[in-house]
Amino acid sequence: MRTLVIGDIHGCSAALDVLLKELAPGADDTLVTLGDYVDRGPDSKGVIQRLIELDSQMKLVPIMGNHEILMLDAKKREIDFESWLAIGGRATMESYAGAPVPEWTAVPKAHWEFMGTRCQRYFETETHIFAHAGVNAVLPLADQGDDWLFWRRFDDAHAHFSGKTLICGHTAQKNGLPAIKPGCLCIDTWAYGEGWLTGMDVSTDVFIQANQHGHVRRLTIDEVIAQAAAA
Repeated sequence: MRTLVIGDIHGCSAALDVLLKELAPGADDTLVTLGDYVDRGPDSKGVIQRLIELDSQMKLVPIMGNHEILMLDAKKREIDFESWLAIGGRATMESYAGAPVPEWTAVPKAHWEFMGTRCQRYFETETHIFAHAGVNAVLPLADQGDDWLFWRRFDDAHAHFSGKTLICGHTAQKNGLPAIKPGCLCIDTWAYGEGWLTGMDVSTDVFIQANQHGHVRRLTIDEVIAQAAAA
């Protein structure tokens, strides 16, 4: 039984399918996804549908990302529709409605339910904490606020007082390499840009990455540290 984790997908269904083939999650595995399933990339609809399918096949733990929050808020008119389009929503509406228009009925009810009720604020195991953006290092998880869980940058991340390793996304690493700090990993590696979609089995020190072109690479934590230092 493995615990697998995948970073910010941002509509990159092609990279997701390649990465899932490499990770090969089984019915006994736990697959944690770190949020930001929608916006910016070309196929938000396909990503959400794939996750719904996975949810019926294994233990999927989908974490809420700030871009799911923004999409839900745009639908509820809690933020301006045009403002959401400008920060990634245009690609999302094009994937559902074929045009960047507020055609909310083009989004299946099951997709709204997945984003609005199925996604979790965070997840923890005996050894790890999983959150979209991060956690306040000195607060118990039950006391974490939205600012830390969904919006803070990885620059603010510190090892949690519990001693568990934090794995998060949100802060795009445009060099395509996971960011590593003591007790903290950020695996948002700019899948929608020129980077990679990153996954890993948390019991190992190997990152598995795939991109929209179907390429795959594997990097150990030591190799990531060395490459980052040489850059």
